[in-house]
Amino acid sequence: MPGLLQRLLPREEDFFVLFSKQADNIQLGAKALLQMLEHYTGVPEQVQIIKAIEHDGDEITHGIFTKMNQSFVTPFDREDIHELTSQLDDVIDLIDAAASRFVLYRVDSVRTGTIDLVKVLVSATAEVEVAVRALERPQEALKHCIEINRYENDSDRLCRTLIAQLFDEEKDPVQIIKWKEIFEVIETAVDKCEDVANVIEGVILKSA
Repeated sequence: MPGLLQRLLPREEDFFVLFSKQADNIQLGAKALLQMLEHYTGVPEQVQIIKAIEHDGDEITHGIFTKMNQSFVTPFDREDIHELTSQLDDVIDLIDAAASRFVLYRVDSVRTGTIDLVKVLVSATAEVEVAVRALERPQEALKHCIEINRYENDSDRLCRTLIAQLFDEEKDPVQIIKWKEIFEVIETAVDKCEDVANVIEGVILKSA
């Protein structure tokens, strides 16, 4: 009977596979944004690559929600699955939003410090990827959540510095508006990585 029941119930591991796929996708998107800024040619085409990665993220998100609605047993609370899925989706959405602004605002060249801010984002998404993969190993996951929090603090400080420099150096108010928004969107993507970490920490505390 236990064997029959096991076959009838959905495999919980499938959720973790989908979470991991989404975390991988986020890391891919962050790296693609960094690649675009480090090799700032053919920007519209590079933005389309990131847009395609974001679209893949939407498909994974839809897959998780569908599976949650069809599953009798879930690995942890449904509201936490929903929250984790939504926060992960927000990260890739913001990466796409940041990339799109370089075309939308007709940015000719990348301001000094922008790449450094995106490198913090790449580091944060790398930690998200490992933390999500470690969901079934709570202590390991928590270590990576701490690192994500550290990167969020780094991005916050760097973003403030870049905006201060922008106001000091740039005389064109339109350029100030454009670049301030670009910096803030990138920094918000790192904030969302911290939100992912907070959800993971909450899940671990509930199951402790």
